[in-house]
Amino acid sequence: MTVRRRPTAAVSHAIIKAMLGLDPRAARYTWTAAVVLLLLVVIYLIRETVFVFILALLFAYLLSPLVDFLDRVLPTSRTRTPALVFAYLILVGVLVVAGIALGTRVVEQANALLARLPELMGKVVPGTPVPAVPPPQTVLSTIFANIQAQVRQHANDIITYLPKAGLQALSIAGNLIFVVVVPILSFFFLKDGRIMRQQVLEFLDEGPRRDLLADIARDVNFLLVQYMRALLILSMATFTFFSIYLAVTGVPYALLLSAFAAVLEFIPVVGPLTAAVVILVLAAFSGYPHLLWIAIFLGVYRVFQDYVLAPRLMSAGMELHPLLVIFGVFAGGEIGGIPGTFLSVPVLALVRILYHRLEKARHASELARARR
Repeated sequence: MTVRRRPTAAVSHAIIKAMLGLDPRAARYTWTAAVVLLLLVVIYLIRETVFVFILALLFAYLLSPLVDFLDRVLPTSRTRTPALVFAYLILVGVLVVAGIALGTRVVEQANALLARLPELMGKVVPGTPVPAVPPPQTVLSTIFANIQAQVRQHANDIITYLPKAGLQALSIAGNLIFVVVVPILSFFFLKDGRIMRQQVLEFLDEGPRRDLLADIARDVNFLLVQYMRALLILSMATFTFFSIYLAVTGVPYALLLSAFAAVLEFIPVVGPLTAAVVILVLAAFSGYPHLLWIAIFLGVYRVFQDYVLAPRLMSAGMELHPLLVIFGVFAGGEIGGIPGTFLSVPVLALVRILYHRLEKARHASELARARR
């Protein structure tokens, strides 16, 4: 009686190659590439939903240090729910206090700016008498004179665009439901994040691949905690320095402009640049006479933040070349608009971590084979 043996993997590959004329390894790589491409297409189609979940994840990382601290301080519990509840209560309390102390004044200045907006627009609408301006004597005054001339020239376009901007604002207001959804999703990420991480790791058997995935997850976790902490501190520093300087120097709407700059600090490169332009233009049309000093302050603060404060706050995984950051910001903006710009730097940092971990694993594998 003969025993029929199952063909080995090498024999199976040879049979497939002989029958179909295909290399099994090449076919496997092709199918993998096709699956990855299909996954990317699906993610792009549901990008708005994915962005909401990413915001919730980043918000969870923002609260993670506070939750971990409370989890250590509070009496021993099997779950993190008590620490999460206390963390959210502290967050709500801080927001209420900040809203009462600063939000009221910001809203007052915003209302004052809206009330004065027709007057400011009236100064630049073609055909409206404009006070004679002496010929510019410096490069900076020439730049601002050119900006004013361009605004006057395109004032009709600006006025035509205002209703469209209002409709866009209403559309954004309709998405304020995310203000409620994001914290709820973050609560579940914080509560069950470790369990979800362990379940993902259990998809792989114990061995080098599982260890590699665990190392990548550990690096990504550390990176995102450091990144969100750094963004929060940079935003608070921007609000503090801007509000002090603009208020002391008598710049109109100082608190409103400082809050605006602090919020835009979360958008790399484009955000700070936009805030600087808005501050200078609004100060110019409000009749503020010392624009040069504002420009000097903005330049000095940007150097201080980019080369002193930010490097001390960002983790090692965020060490990206400025050219790469700029490319990523503009590429992200073209792909996904403002969300793409916001996510560009962490995505580049994640790619960097993935590349270094894979390279490290490859070198370790080569050394292990060489020792054999």
